[in-house]
Amino acid sequence: MVLEFLMYKFGIRALIGGLIVAVTCASLGVFIVLRRLSLIADGLGHVAFGGIALGFWTGIYPLYTAVASVIAGSLGIHALGRLRVASDAAIAIMFSAGLAIGVVLISLAQSAPADLLSYLFGTILGINDNDVILAACLGIIVLVLLSLLWKEWIAITLDPDFARVAGMPVSILEILFTILVGLTVVVATRLVGVLLVSSLMVIPAIAAIQLRLPFRRTVFAALCMAIISVIVGLQLSFSYNLASGGAIVLVTIVFFILTTLVSRLLPRIKRELPVEPWEHQCLVPLYEPADKKNGENKI
Repeated sequence: MVLEFLMYKFGIRALIGGLIVAVTCASLGVFIVLRRLSLIADGLGHVAFGGIALGFWTGIYPLYTAVASVIAGSLGIHALGRLRVASDAAIAIMFSAGLAIGVVLISLAQSAPADLLSYLFGTILGINDNDVILAACLGIIVLVLLSLLWKEWIAITLDPDFARVAGMPVSILEILFTILVGLTVVVATRLVGVLLVSSLMVIPAIAAIQLRLPFRRTVFAALCMAIISVIVGLQLSFSYNLASGGAIVLVTIVFFILTTLVSRLLPRIKRELPVEPWEHQCLVPLYEPADKKNGENKI
């Protein structure tokens, strides 16, 4: 029977939570890949692990402490950047710090919590109503901010120098973007787990970019692949008693293989930078350089 897991209440919760996660991860994934920040989701995932361990140690709901930890980790990455630490090195430092804090706190608890593995490897078929509500709230925040600042995200992703000259607050936008990635990591933790969270954000985006579509269509393609991966992965997990997170990620890898083959076998596919020209040009009237606004023409 197709989608037989929907016959059960836990299956319906899993589908709702999975769709929320798929939409939020895929929406940010294209920006992450184009900005060459594919490892930031993995780094913030391990920072979230430290927050989850803190939640177990203090008795607070782990996802609440995970939200606080990824926000602190996002600010920490940019603080290290201001100290002229390379971005990949800053991510590695926060990655190591989050993992170390998590291991230490778990060791202080004398024994690993029974629910810890569900956060490490994901257990979407076992999520409760609180998980779904938290995922929905965080997902709405991420999607609303993404839509409100859509043009700004495109500008700093494709041409950060233009964004600075145009007067955009690039530093603030970059910090906000990193925080959004961290919140999305928390949303996806219960679905695929801390260890696989970056895969769901990055692989559908890479697969969609292989098709060389305009920007909006690339994001839409990534959304479709992520949603289908979640549905198929849930069905495989339910039918064959597989780990849900691993099953979902394997489906995304299949999509990547297929899109790679399509892009190689069909060379006539239009190859262009995945952004509509008007999306870049329409930024100019909104953010004109200060010299132009003052009527000054400098050579």
